[in-house]
Amino acid sequence: MLGASVFLAVAAAVQAVFGTPIQSRAGYAVKETHHVPRRWVNIGRAPADRMLSLQIGVKQGQFSELERHLYEVSDPKHARYGQHLTYEEVNELVKPSDDTLDLVHQWLEANGIVYVSYSPAMDWINIDMDVATAERLLDAEYYIFQHEDGTELIRAPEWSLPKHLHEHVDAIQPTTSFMRPVKRADVAATPIPWPYPGLHSPTSPALKKACTINGTTPDCFSTLYRTKGYVQKAAGKNQIGFNNFLGEIPIRPDTKQFLTRYRPDAVAGASKYKFVDIAGGPSQDTGLTPAQAEEGISVEANLDVQTIIGMTYPMPVTAFSTNGTPPEIPDAAAGDPPGNEPYLVWINYVLAQKSLPQVISTSYGDDEQTVPLDYAKRVCNGFAQLGARGISILFSSGDGGVGDAAGNNGSVCISNDGKNTTQFMASFPPSCPYITAVGATQGFEPETVAMRPANSLGPDGKVHGFYASGSGFSQYFPRPSYQDKVVPQYVKGLKGEHAGLFNPNGRAYPDIAAQGLYFQIVWNSTFKIISGTSASCPLMASIIALTNDALISSGKRPLGFLNPWLYSEGYKAFTDITEGISRGCNTTGFPATKGWDAVTGFGTPIFPELVRIAKECA
Repeated sequence: MLGASVFLAVAAAVQAVFGTPIQSRAGYAVKETHHVPRRWVNIGRAPADRMLSLQIGVKQGQFSELERHLYEVSDPKHARYGQHLTYEEVNELVKPSDDTLDLVHQWLEANGIVYVSYSPAMDWINIDMDVATAERLLDAEYYIFQHEDGTELIRAPEWSLPKHLHEHVDAIQPTTSFMRPVKRADVAATPIPWPYPGLHSPTSPALKKACTINGTTPDCFSTLYRTKGYVQKAAGKNQIGFNNFLGEIPIRPDTKQFLTRYRPDAVAGASKYKFVDIAGGPSQDTGLTPAQAEEGISVEANLDVQTIIGMTYPMPVTAFSTNGTPPEIPDAAAGDPPGNEPYLVWINYVLAQKSLPQVISTSYGDDEQTVPLDYAKRVCNGFAQLGARGISILFSSGDGGVGDAAGNNGSVCISNDGKNTTQFMASFPPSCPYITAVGATQGFEPETVAMRPANSLGPDGKVHGFYASGSGFSQYFPRPSYQDKVVPQYVKGLKGEHAGLFNPNGRAYPDIAAQGLYFQIVWNSTFKIISGTSASCPLMASIIALTNDALISSGKRPLGFLNPWLYSEGYKAFTDITEGISRGCNTTGFPATKGWDAVTGFGTPIFPELVRIAKECA
């Protein structure tokens, strides 16, 4: 699942025809095991000749040193602020030690592996092999598991390694993963009238002219966040990108139709954005086919590209399109199990590129507990590698309040460790400390927490389901030091509310927020509205990219990893959101408060202040 170019670059050094497979499993011990999820049935052993693509995460050599560099170059109070690392420097820091690689090579050689390929830093090994070889390699048994809907997967619920390799190998997949798309349904009962309580219309003349609660547009955003009138000077040097997974494809004719109405001076942007296809990811220049329209794809991708071009034209835009899905473990909230996105495939690709957009937006996520811990840590480390190179990575915080995929359904806000403990559902990657998580707001003067009640009518006359700005605390990742001045104070202010349902010492999110309710888009040649932090994230990414334009055109470095700057200085350039709650899991969730909160972070951006503070710190 690594790029062919990576394979060819290292093949001469690492290809080998190895010896006779060892037969004894002496010295092996179980490395990982997970229960088979509900609604899956073992229907028999997997065929020995069925092919698998195995990914082996080899322990990185000096990740703690890379993390030190990341925080130094991202902290405006440090002398090295802005001195981002090069492609080569990052790879050298995370490259496994020679001893580790030698031990892994010896193990592969002893098991008769023929070809391997590496990630640029040699910390991921990719091998195509049949089931029989994988079973011998991992002292495992692969079975065919069938879901109640007929879906079949080949998986090994338990796998082992020689004991001496446990400290040298972090993760191997696919083994324990059970992957299916998330299906969320809006449930209509007695509809709540539009507009629902707590949603404020604009009152000042400028905002009343540009904005309405019935559907927001680029003109509204540029007026609200004060980017209107800014003239870019570094377009070309400064770039922005966004991710597409699960078969999503941004559609050029739809984007042209959107820009023609809402940003006519940017219509050329519909034909100029660049596709980068990864691992066979889809791309196309035509409209949706009838089959694609029936499937309903590209709503998310169109939202991203139309928001970004509407805000950033003529800045160059890259649409990354990645095929495949990553490993996961099941949870009740996401439907036994949910759909994950292939972050690792994308990360390994972009880490192999010497030139990348300075800002990358991603509007996809998962319940944190559906992602195996070792896999989550390695993916998170990849984001740190990008941050150290000066890339700002933004993720949407989720659309289910404290429930993430569970939304407001408290019955499935439970742990998947076999104990079925009631708990709030953290979201990954927002819970990774090396990315910036973006929550959502709604309405105007003042903006409030985005929270749409279930069964509520929208401005389109349709009934919509529950949606709330994703908020929470990680169960996997401890609170990073940059949050120490604000998060404990926020938790103390909760006065014990929801104690035991979340980890008060975990990485808290979101970090910042932007509008996220009823964006105007075009899909399949039709104007419609859509909501979510999947809307607020590309909007915020666009504003950060415009800030970078001001920095780069002044001869300064881009912002890079945002969080140390945000929590020490940048927060002053945000409007504090103090009204609203997140809800989720059939609770009140977390409240917005004065200062940082676990629903909107530091609030929404004020572009002129972002530019001023960023320049002062550079």
